[in-house]
Amino acid sequence: MSDKPEYARGVKGEIDQRPKRFYSDVSVMRDGDAWRVALDGKALRTPNGHPLALPTEALAKVIADEWRAQVERIDLQSMFNTRLAHTAIDRAARAAEELAAEATRYAETDLVCHLAAGPASLRAMQEIGWAPARNRAGDEMGVRLSAVEGIIPARQPKESLEAMRRHAEALDAFRLAGLSHGIALFGSAVLGLGVERGWMSAAEAYELSRIDEAYQASKWGEDAEAMRRTERARAEARALDLWFRALP
Repeated sequence: MSDKPEYARGVKGEIDQRPKRFYSDVSVMRDGDAWRVALDGKALRTPNGHPLALPTEALAKVIADEWRAQVERIDLQSMFNTRLAHTAIDRAARAAEELAAEATRYAETDLVCHLAAGPASLRAMQEIGWAPARNRAGDEMGVRLSAVEGIIPARQPKESLEAMRRHAEALDAFRLAGLSHGIALFGSAVLGLGVERGWMSAAEAYELSRIDEAYQASKWGEDAEAMRRTERARAEARALDLWFRALP
């Protein structure tokens, strides 16, 4: 019998390359200080072959639920926290310095620091939505960033960027993976930091990140493809909330 995944024709004739579901039971088990997810008793591993060893039972249950939710075929794209755990174990644990530098680069040109010149209603929405997060990042974390009008970035204080880098580097691999994904999803180190620190939910942060987009959609409408992208990002934000709630 071949080890290659079985394929099926999609409704439009394309090949569905997702592997068929090959397991019936999903369980969570303790493994020393870590927790594992097992399919028919066999513990999962990452794509790089490392044990999928998770820091809490709660996170193991979140990931187990993603595997239980698969039906006829396994859709890894729908398994957000499984993929994020792969990142934490295969990359974040070994590339903390690189991910911290990436977070710092976002802070240099942070979304929440770029205010619209107009119209006044959009500018007011940005100020109301973004200023509290900017201020809290400065007051509590030392990440004090300057806001500017327009798209040309301000030169941010070196000590603020260094504070962002130090904080990211000090995180464990699972929190760092969540922070890095949040920053990329929101386009903002400040909003990512707010979610990782628990100042706001990822769902709230995502809506703050799309103030400009939502404003334009309210004026001109939104096409079907843009709506699909938005719903996909909202689903990732909800999953990121599960991730952080499950961590210590």
